[in-house]
Parts: sequence; structure tokens; C-alpha cells
Amino acid sequence: MRSTTVLSVAIFAALGLAAPSKNGPGSPASIKNLKEKVKNVVHIVMENRSFDNLVGGQTFTKDIDTPANNGPFCNKVNTTDPHSKTFCTRPRDFDSIKDDPDHSVHGNNFQLYGTFHPNNADVESGKLIANNAGYLEQHLRSHPKLTDPDYAAREVMAYYTQDQVPVVTELCKEFVTFDKWHSCVPGPTNPNRMCIHTGTSGGRGTNDKTFDQSTITERSLFEQLSSQNITWMNYDGTNGAFNSDAKFYQWTIANGKDKTNVRPLESFFQDAYLGKLPQYTFINPSCCGLDTNSMHPTGPISTGEVFLKQIYDAVRASPQWDNMLLVITFDEAGGFYDHSAPPKAVRPDNLTYTEATPDGSTYTLNFDRYGGRIPTWIVSPYLAKGHVEHEGVNSAGKTEVYSATSVLRTLGYLWDFEPFTPRVEASPSFDHLFQKSKNNAAPKTMPIPRAF
Repeated sequence: MRSTTVLSVAIFAALGLAAPSKNGPGSPASIKNLKEKVKNVVHIVMENRSFDNLVGGQTFTKDIDTPANNGPFCNKVNTTDPHSKTFCTRPRDFDSIKDDPDHSVHGNNFQLYGTFHPNNADVESGKLIANNAGYLEQHLRSHPKLTDPDYAAREVMAYYTQDQVPVVTELCKEFVTFDKWHSCVPGPTNPNRMCIHTGTSGGRGTNDKTFDQSTITERSLFEQLSSQNITWMNYDGTNGAFNSDAKFYQWTIANGKDKTNVRPLESFFQDAYLGKLPQYTFINPSCCGLDTNSMHPTGPISTGEVFLKQIYDAVRASPQWDNMLLVITFDEAGGFYDHSAPPKAVRPDNLTYTEATPDGSTYTLNFDRYGGRIPTWIVSPYLAKGHVEHEGVNSAGKTEVYSATSVLRTLGYLWDFEPFTPRVEASPSFDHLFQKSKNNAAPKTMPIPRAF
């Protein structure tokens, strides 16, 4: 939201009132416009990149919060030694990395707070504030054979320049970029992927066996859409390496939707070009090695850019383009450095998650704070060219960062269903970003990616 809007919202929030915006997020006028402009949604979730890592080199506007604009930002090799060597954010000089950063719950804790078990009460009260100072030390600890701190810093703290990621740069310049969008859980992939479609991780903080066993019982977006006769498809690019997201859920298997509503990725391109995409499309990329396209280490950024170009080009050429919304986001930050610390969040439920920490202790997560800041774009012919969206405003009139559950909140307005959890209800939607008039200048194709 722009500064004048944020100011007025702050005033009304201080008085305990919702923002009286006629065309603001969640307003009848905004929802009506959303329903007129969007008939089909394509939602793709890439893997394990922080905003600073992937978007950090963007300088096309001073309005975007990146290290290239506002940095550098630095970490010491040892967070407790004031005399230890310091390394800072800088442009990256290689396409992929060999050493996958730690993205466990306790890894996130150390990266943000310099300890594996931050005091939850102090975090909740605001006494303990994340300083984002532990990324380099945790990366070195996670990879004992990695003895060169300069190389380690290049892996975990460096960012891609505009020229290195031409597809990302084009998305930023042509559509809407969110620079205050966070993952749902300060932890690894599957709890975050689950939260995208349910509004909670169901107390999960790791990639446990329930995801591949299809035993999760929480109500998902897939189940909700089916109950309303809204068409959907999960196009699966995992090549059988693990369950696609729709197959996490017991309901999907019990109702035979794994047979009727999960198709190979190749079918997406056919359906897009023929104008046969369902109302909701979810896409799983491949993961997580050198020959995969999700951007998860050790997969190259360049192959992920090829994949995003393929998806965009197909959507843009589709007969359904005029009423299409493409959401491109990531599951989590993947242990990569970001200078913007995750704020506190509304708990989705009363569940907690406890795990052992490397120092022999344990830590319990209350799911009362967001995960790392992640790259997110929305693409439509009805969006302002090159707009950078910061915080949003939720239905209570409170200024709030966007997050994974903002998609669920917006789709709830689009398709008339209630928030699944308190976290979803407290999330800002982005329906108000759709304009009345169409932008006919949207590029026909994305640029050719480059390997380096």
C-alpha cells in the first residue's frame, strides 16, 4: 500500500476501526472487480530462495527493498566474537551452489536470533528482536568441510544481479512484485507447502512421513473447491520423486482425485495453449538436484528461469489470458540470507512443534511468527506495470506483511469461501491491486535465461 493509505489505516487501527476504504482490500467494490477480471488462477510454488538472494540485485526502482538499493548487510563468522571476520551481501558470481543452507526450524532460529532456542515469551513481547546475524555461522556449522568463510558467504549471502536473472527482472519491471511477503513457517518445505493450501502446517515443522503417505486430514483448498464445483488441477512436474501437493491429503486419495485431478506437467502446456485450463491450476516443479527446475539447491537458477519462462509464455499465449491470474511464489527462504526479519504472526491453531537442537537441547515452535521473506509476483493484464507492493491491510484494518496465506484470503474473496484458520483471516488480500482497465503492453514472452 502507498504511504498515504498506510497512514490512514494506522489512524483507524489505533481507534480500533477497520479502514473505511471504498475500494480497499476486501471491500465489495474490490471483490466485484476481482471477480470480473479473474476467471482462472495459475499458482506455481518454486523452492528455497530468499527475497534478498533472488531479487536482491534489482535496482529498477528505489522503491524495492533490496541489498543493492539499501545494503550492504553483513554477518560475522562468529556471532559471539566481536573480532571475528565480517562478510557482506554482494553480487553472486555462480549459477548454483554446492552446499544447501540449513532451513530447519532450529536453523532458522540461529540465523535470525543467534541461538537455537530463542525465548518465545521474549519474542512475543518484543523484548527479543531478530538481528539476522547468524546466517554465515550456521552455514559453516552445517557444512564442516566448508572451511573458507568467504566462499561460504558467497553461497549464503550473495544475490543475483538484474542481468543474471533476466526473467525475474522482467517480472519485476512488468508486473507486481511483493517485497514484504513471507513464508508461513520458519522451517522447511512441506510444512510451508501444506500451509499454502490449508492455512496451517497442522503442527508440523519438518518434512515428516505424513506428506508422502497422504495421511494429512486438514481441509485443503482442493477439497474446498471440489465442494463448490470449482474446477482444479494439480499439474505434477516432480517425476514421481515425491508426492505432488494435492496428494498430501487423505481426502484427495479417498475421493479418487489423485487419478482425476493430478496430471503430468506436460498436460499443463497443452491445456494452456488450447484454452482448457481449469479455474484453479497448481503446478509442482521438479526438485531438488542439478537437473531440476524449482531453483532448490543444487539446482541452477538458470533452469528455474527457463521453467518460469515456459509457464509465463504458455499462460500469455493462452486464449484464457485476458482473465488469468498467475501467482509465482516460493515455499520458503531455504536458509538464504535476508535482511528483513520475519515479524510476529497470528497463530493458525493451538498446535506446537518440538525438535531437538544441535546443542543437545530442544526448541518448541508456537507458529506465532512468519518464516523468511520470499520472492512473489502476481501477473495479470489488469495490474500496474512495475508496481512494488509493500505491506498490505487485512480485514480488521491492520497493516500486515503479505504471506503464503494471502493467496487463500484472496481466493476466498474470489470464490466465496470463509478463511480456514485465524492465520488466513488475519492475512491481507491483494484483490485491490487489480485495475479497471487492461494493460495491453504485457510482454508476449519472457526473455531468454542465461547460464553463468
